[in-house]
Order: sequence, then C-alpha cells, then structure tokens
Amino acid sequence: MITLHHLNNSRSQRILWFLEELGVPYQIQRYQRDSLTMLAPVELQKIHPLGKSPVLVDGDLTLAESGAIIEYLQEVYDEQEVFKPTDLRARQEYRYWLHYAEGSLMPLLVMKLVLNRLGLPPVPWVIRPLAGAIGKGVQKGYLDKQIATHRNYLEQHLNKSAWFVGNAFSAADIQMSFPLEAMAGRGGLDECPQLQNFLQRVHARPAYQRALEQGGPFIMPE
Repeated sequence: MITLHHLNNSRSQRILWFLEELGVPYQIQRYQRDSLTMLAPVELQKIHPLGKSPVLVDGDLTLAESGAIIEYLQEVYDEQEVFKPTDLRARQEYRYWLHYAEGSLMPLLVMKLVLNRLGLPPVPWVIRPLAGAIGKGVQKGYLDKQIATHRNYLEQHLNKSAWFVGNAFSAADIQMSFPLEAMAGRGGLDECPQLQNFLQRVHARPAYQRALEQGGPFIMPE
C-alpha cells in the first residue's frame, strides 16, 4: 500500500489531494513542523536524506519532490488518463505547468516567506530591526515586482481557459494549487479574479475536502 509521509502545512497537502482524486488506497504518516523554526522534524531524514515532505513510498520505491510524485501517481494509477490530457500539444502544456510551479514560481514565494521572517525569532533580537528592514527593502525593490509579473501572467492565462490546460481539470492544476495558495497569502490576489476563482473551485472539489479531513487543517505560512 502507498504511504504518504505528510508534513503539516506543506507541499504534501496536494499529494494527499491527488490520492483522493485518484481514489487509491493509501496510509498517512504524519509529521509536525517546529513551531519556532517552521522546519520539518529530523524524523523525516529516516525516510529521505533531505528530510523534506512530501515523500511517497510505494512498495520498494521511495519518491520525493511533489512534481515527480504527481507524475508517478498519474502514470501508474490514472489508467484512464483522467488527469492528463491526451492531445500531444496539450500534454506539452501540461508538462510545462508541472515544472513551472516549482521551477519558476515557488522559489520567489519561498524567498518572500524568508524575507518576511527576518525580523522575527529565531533571528537574534539585537539584529531583528536591521534584518527586518533589509527584508522589506529587498521585497519592495525587487521581489514584489517579480511576483507581480508572474501573477499577471497567470491571471491572463486563466482568462483564456477554465483550468491551466484548457477546460479540463488535470494534475497540472493540483501542482499549481500550492504556489497559488502561497501567493494568496504572501503576494495577494485582490486584483486577480480568475486566480481567486481558480482557488475557490479547487477548494470546492470533494477530493480536496477529503484531503483536508485526512491531513488536518492547512494553513499557508505567510
């Protein structure tokens, strides 16, 4: 049976969601972040050397990286190809969004999370004011502009189609959900009705709701 090593408030939430969409049997091994550092517990290093989540174990196969896990689950368990387009050109677009989510978009949002926390513990109190000011300066002068470019790009894309690959829901939408959750919390989606609508439709899916029941509350760190 599949085992998902699930860290709270992490990328593993979308793997849990995909397992629910697929309807395959699985079990969860739960882990909790350190409340101060927000880091994963060292116990995860026993499952994968990097100590990150998600990690999926299926028989003698251990997989990390959410994009790789999603591709594996789709190839092995989505026999009818419900979650992957059949058209060759659409498949290329599907592949693009699977890589774009973590390759281009998520690094900016992780950087914003780090810069937001420079003025907070565990940064030593004596340098918190300076560190916080540096963090705000970098965000204002560089990072927020980059995030805005991506936000506008994604909003315009969803003006053309209901989902990221045409009008059919796919695993690419599952992969894209996490950075958009992060963008909503860190970059804001107030002027992006299409992206807001995307998240609302995602949250309304029965499988997404079941994943929340299985994994517990999902709160995106700001």
